Parts: sequence; C-alpha cells; structure tokens
Amino acid sequence: MTGTRTAFEKARAEDRAALVGYLPAGFPDVDGSIAALKAMVAAGCDVIEIGLPYSDPVMDGPIIQAAAQQALEAGVRTTDVLRTVEAVAATGVPTLVMTYWNPIERYGVERFAQDLANAGGAGLITPDLTPDFAPEWVAAADARDLDKVFLVAPSSTDERIALTTAASRGFVYATGIMGVTGTKQATAAGVAPLIARTKALSPNGGADLPVGVGVGVSTGAQAADLAAYADGVIVGSAFVRTLLDNAGDRAAGLAALAALTEELAAGVAGAVRA
Repeated sequence: MTGTRTAFEKARAEDRAALVGYLPAGFPDVDGSIAALKAMVAAGCDVIEIGLPYSDPVMDGPIIQAAAQQALEAGVRTTDVLRTVEAVAATGVPTLVMTYWNPIERYGVERFAQDLANAGGAGLITPDLTPDFAPEWVAAADARDLDKVFLVAPSSTDERIALTTAASRGFVYATGIMGVTGTKQATAAGVAPLIARTKALSPNGGADLPVGVGVGVSTGAQAADLAAYADGVIVGSAFVRTLLDNAGDRAAGLAALAALTEELAAGVAGAVRA
C-alpha cells in the first residue's frame, strides 16, 4: 500500500474523508511555497499536491494560472519543484506532483520518475494524460512504486472510467464540475453520481481505490457536503486565492492559509458519511 493510499485509509478509519491541498511550486517564490505547504500540513492536510508551473494549463482557471505565471516569470524550473517536494515530503505527508505531460516528456520520463522517487514524492497526477497514452509513465511509476493518479469526469463513459480506475494507484481524481478550476462550485448532488459510477466500475468494487473529488471546492461547508460521498476532498484555487489576497505580507498569508485549512479539515471531519 502506497503512502497516499495509507493516508486515505487513515482518514477512513477515522470515519472521514481525507483533505488534499494543492499549491503550485514557486508561488509566491520557492521558499514561500515550501513554507505555505508546510503550514497546510500542520493545519490538517492529509495529502499534498504540488503543481508544476506550466505555460498552457488547460484545466486551471485564472487564479491558479496567475500563480503559475508568477512562478514561471521568477524562473522556477522542474528542479525547484523537486526541491519543494523533498521539503514537504520530509514532513511525512504523502506529496504528489500535479503536472501537465509536456514538462515531464521534456525532462525525461525515466529521469523524472527517478528524481521524484529520490525526493520522497508519492506519485504524479496527470490531468491531460490518459492511461491508454501513458505506457512509458506507467512502466516508470510501477518500477518505483509511484502513484499514478488519472482523472475521470462527469462526461466519462463507463468504459473510460473502468480503464482509468484499472490504471490508477493511490486514488482516482474525480472532477466535480465540467470546466476549469476556481470558476464554479461543485455540489454533492452534482458529483455523487460520478463517485458512485467510479466506485462501481473500479476493480474490486472500489474497495482498493479511493475517489478524491476536486475542482470547485472552497469552503468548509462545501467540503463537508462532498465528504459525505467522496473518500477525499481536493482544494486548490481557494488556497492560491488566499495567498494572492495577502500578497506582500507573508506572515498574514500563512496565517490565513492555516485558518482556511483548519476550516476545510473541520468540514471533512464533521461530514455525515453516506
């Protein structure tokens, strides 16, 4: 069982969903992103996603785009992302990289997989890579016991969901809405059917693969709403927005980030599980 799966199992044993928090590496700068992610861990995140800044983020809305662009303009590179992973993974919390595929291909798939494993990373979330086009990554990840987190959406066919869940390890990422991050709010009523389909079509009836729900989650109440059905609640834009709102005051940004994490963690802990 991988570290990510263990974190989900721990949350399940406590009768709650796991809280998964996202920030891009290098925002507001490399050391600042490390401090922010560590603050999120201390305040209650069970799993961390670190974004690899990219110039053409097709899934990300304007909030995450702004943060990623700031990181890119500051000269953040893949090696900085790996340094961030190493620092955050040292806390003991499973730490994954969320990235579009082109930067990994340019870096070298085998090289990236090895460097990620060396940094203590748990695996990779690939929003624009589907399992049927990922043989090189699947082989590299399997050789190093790295998690392979692929995505399903409300528009996914049953065949596509079955293919995706069979290839995923750690958890499967269910997008709560059709659209980019940070623009719409996900609802339990909207995402519950996708969670049910995903579990039903997963190997062993979903017992071996947690379902995390992301895109459109920003408040404790909303996290509680989704945590009634999902194994994990993934939050990204709300964390980024908190730092953007406190630009220029790092201490205030970290305090606000911790407060938001605590609110979200209380939400997933207080949900009545379906």
